[in-house]
Amino acid sequence: MSLPACPGPCGLSDALSGGLPQHDDSRRRHSRLDGEAVSDGRDGGPAALVAPSHLVPALSELARAARDGLAFLRAQPGVREVEVFVSENRTLLTRLNYTSHIPCNGVEEPKSAEMYGVGIQVAFDSPEGVLIGFGSEPSDLSTAGMRRAFDKARQGAVRDPEFRSLPRPGGAARALFDYHDPALLTISDAQLVESGWKVLQGGLRAFLASGSLADLAGSEAELRGLGLILGGDVTIVQESMAIASSQMPESQTDVSTPMMGFVTAMVESREAKGSGWSTGTRLDHFTDEAGVEAAQRAIEAIGGERIPSGDYTVIFGRQPVADLMNNLVVPSCQAGSFYASSTPFLGKLGKPVASPRLSIYDHGAMPGFMGSKGITCEGLPTGRTDLIRDGVLTGALTNWYDAQRLLHDPGLAEKLGVDAAAAAPALVARNGFRYTGAGGRAFDTSPETAASNVIVEGSDPVALDELIKSVRDGLYIGRIWYTYPINGLRAGDFTCTVVGDSFANSVRINDNITRLLTHIAGITKDQRGTLVWGVDEVVYTPEIAVTGVHVDAIAGFMEATD
Repeated sequence: MSLPACPGPCGLSDALSGGLPQHDDSRRRHSRLDGEAVSDGRDGGPAALVAPSHLVPALSELARAARDGLAFLRAQPGVREVEVFVSENRTLLTRLNYTSHIPCNGVEEPKSAEMYGVGIQVAFDSPEGVLIGFGSEPSDLSTAGMRRAFDKARQGAVRDPEFRSLPRPGGAARALFDYHDPALLTISDAQLVESGWKVLQGGLRAFLASGSLADLAGSEAELRGLGLILGGDVTIVQESMAIASSQMPESQTDVSTPMMGFVTAMVESREAKGSGWSTGTRLDHFTDEAGVEAAQRAIEAIGGERIPSGDYTVIFGRQPVADLMNNLVVPSCQAGSFYASSTPFLGKLGKPVASPRLSIYDHGAMPGFMGSKGITCEGLPTGRTDLIRDGVLTGALTNWYDAQRLLHDPGLAEKLGVDAAAAAPALVARNGFRYTGAGGRAFDTSPETAASNVIVEGSDPVALDELIKSVRDGLYIGRIWYTYPINGLRAGDFTCTVVGDSFANSVRINDNITRLLTHIAGITKDQRGTLVWGVDEVVYTPEIAVTGVHVDAIAGFMEATD
């Protein structure tokens, strides 16, 4: 288990010197740098594209595609309004797989995936009224590609009486410019692999430094036999987009470079599991913290005890808080949920919905935060939306369409609890994004409401040690899984299973999110960016103690099979 003198275990020096192609290798050049053309919209003829000399196309190329595409499409018959969204996304990933007792490579499968294309939303005039259609075309920004996307939009157009207009600019100005990291846009394959080894070695060092593991094993050979496992990945997303529309004809662009690490560690012989993660936007800020944290939490989970079903005071770690936010609280604070009357906060804008200790807001323009963007995928500025302030519901996340639909809903007063004039400041469209859960800003889908950086705060935060002392007898739950509303979101009832950073798979939580929010006993000081599987938002959260949480013991029969 001792770390070898080479840059890392399992032959890191060989991996880094094994001739992996760099990003400027001709075999990995961008697939569309081949002289395609986009109409300039003035003389009907194509304007030749100049292939950039580096892998990531010049942002000006995307901007011109959006601008010229808009000019071409506005001239088509029957077009009332049109929006052109162009994006290019590349995901770089290095997979981690270390097993102390099974031969392994440590860092596995460095790979990349890329996609680019255009998405077009069109409002058509018709005798029946305005028809709305969306069409997209992958891998082609030429005039022909624009036309194919337009034809799809026309073919699929339907009457939507709730459509008001495509997004229009408001009074807010864009706050975030040039916030991406050029080093992450030009990262080499060797650097990508090295980032994986950095995280993996951090986890191995944490295992080796553990006195409790050394006591359990007795020798280095037996330490390997404990079944020490580190798995996960380091992921970098290179996002570039441009948008132009009838309402905002000047082409706008945005580039972002989120970087994240996620690791699960296990001491398999003791059925102990821990997790760690890191979030950031700069290569030079990336550390081994995800590996170190995962290994430490797995070690701390050794010797967990089963508990009977009952109601407990529970300290929720950051991952459980993030999971509850992502699956229950944030969806309940979206305009679409109020419109559909599917939120437990129905009719409660301006009223208490949580403990006065708690505040939650979304801020998409925070420098250095992983979920930040300069503009939304609707071309509108990002910014801060307060959802719950000192326990009071103060706002909702929304895109343009959902905001306009709700503000003109005859049932608005019943759904929000206030009239349109009072509701308007709480329904500013700062969160219209084209996310698919796979990373990047997708060109082949319409904007939906999505959070960016969800920030959870306490009014009187304390250190974790102090919170534990105040709880005295209770549970610490470090990781949950499969969190979902069991009777619909409006009821607030939910279930989830404890799967790590605690005694894994021994209890299931069955409770109500509105009850949890109103029974907060304490909140810690330090917030950290926390990842939730399969979503693009990041939750910056502390740990939170809640009284009277109902847990049910599960899988007790498994001990009899050991």
